[in-house]
Amino acid sequence: MRIKNMALFLTVLGPSLVLASGTEHHTVTMWDSDFKYRVLNFTIFAGLVYYLVANPIKDFFKGRSEGIANRLKEIEEKLQASKNAKKEAEANLLKAESKAKEIIEDATNEAKILSANIAEKNNTALAMLTKQAEEKQALEAKKVTRETINNLLNDGFENDDIAIDEAKVVSLISKKVA
Repeated sequence: MRIKNMALFLTVLGPSLVLASGTEHHTVTMWDSDFKYRVLNFTIFAGLVYYLVANPIKDFFKGRSEGIANRLKEIEEKLQASKNAKKEAEANLLKAESKAKEIIEDATNEAKILSANIAEKNNTALAMLTKQAEEKQALEAKKVTRETINNLLNDGFENDDIAIDEAKVVSLISKKVA
């Protein structure tokens, strides 16, 4: 680094020191002036600046363009991945829709079967309840008939109303026993 700085110093200031003129005075023309030396110095300076700065600038822009290319490549990969994910999601959506339709059909069929079973059980239970109600009604009718007959026999007839002698009672009991 020190050698580069020394070379730059000698390149820039060296020609100025060597070509510095004395105090004599004469007319200055384009060729007699120090213009060509200034141009030469500028050219050397520009060359050194190019030599020292060109490679880092090239590397910077090269790295920048590679970085942009890499980012563009990553973005394209992500875009392709998202397109693939979208296709998979659409395929999964179609599968899910068909599965949902299938589940709905199965649920509808099961509901029909269950409702038919419940209706059949209800009809059976209703028939049983009707039969039990008829049997209870017949039983109650018999019970009421018995009670009515008992009440009529017990209340309607008194011992004074019926004259039964012992011979009739013995004949009735012997008929029952025989």
